[in-house]
Amino acid sequence: MNKGRIDEETGVETTGHSWDGIEELNNPLPRWWLWTLYATIVWAIGYTIAYPAWPMISGATTGLLGFSTRAQVAEQITEHEAKNAQLVTDLLNADLAAISPTDDLHRYAVARGGSVFAAQCSQCHGSGAAGATGYPNLLDDDWLWGGDVESISYTVNHGIRNETDGDTRWSEMPAYGEIFTSAEIDAVVEHVVSLSSDDYDSALAEEGSVLFADNCAACHGDEGLGDRDVGAPNIADAVWLYGGDRDALHETVHNARFGVMPAMGQRLADEDVRAVALYVHGLGGGE
Repeated sequence: MNKGRIDEETGVETTGHSWDGIEELNNPLPRWWLWTLYATIVWAIGYTIAYPAWPMISGATTGLLGFSTRAQVAEQITEHEAKNAQLVTDLLNADLAAISPTDDLHRYAVARGGSVFAAQCSQCHGSGAAGATGYPNLLDDDWLWGGDVESISYTVNHGIRNETDGDTRWSEMPAYGEIFTSAEIDAVVEHVVSLSSDDYDSALAEEGSVLFADNCAACHGDEGLGDRDVGAPNIADAVWLYGGDRDALHETVHNARFGVMPAMGQRLADEDVRAVALYVHGLGGGE
């Protein structure tokens, strides 16, 4: 150990550390660096006294200033809501179908509805509203319960086939696997295929048309065009919620489908329901 030894060339005391024969000099730290260090320590102590800092058992120290980022955000939200209060009132009282796309109210509602859609609806319908298997595409003009803005608003508000809202949209297709044989289901499927395609077995489709007329036409109509009053889909337009190939159609006829949409009116404020209805209507598929 050469600690305390004075280096002959520099006249500075060594620390006693040596690497490959090179000794470390015990030079003092620069004064500016030390004062900066002391200042940051004082600042840190002051910060922990003034602001929330130290975790406790059920919370944290609040600090002498009582600062809260949550309170700050709440204040900003309150300020924002106050600025838009008149627009919200107008939206709640407006005839949705009569709002012009050039009105400030429409622009506000669509902007608000877009945010609501991203937060509450995109998980099922997709960020672009194109849907997925079992989740409707909101960009086309194929609506099970109607695509005018009031119908969309009602659907958003009360949902589809849920058990929490007495005014929910409701329809239920029988599971024909309990009624038809597998061969009969194949025949009905072939008839359904023939309604929107030229590629089908005419003899099998003819056999299926009789079964369709006796069992399916009451809801879907003789031509398969559906009935919005009972929530029966149009099956002649080649737009399919669960797939339109023969296997998917066989599965649908055999087991039926029973998709559920929550009643968003139980989660959202009335103005948010109306705003998201206007947003969805304006995506291009609204009637």
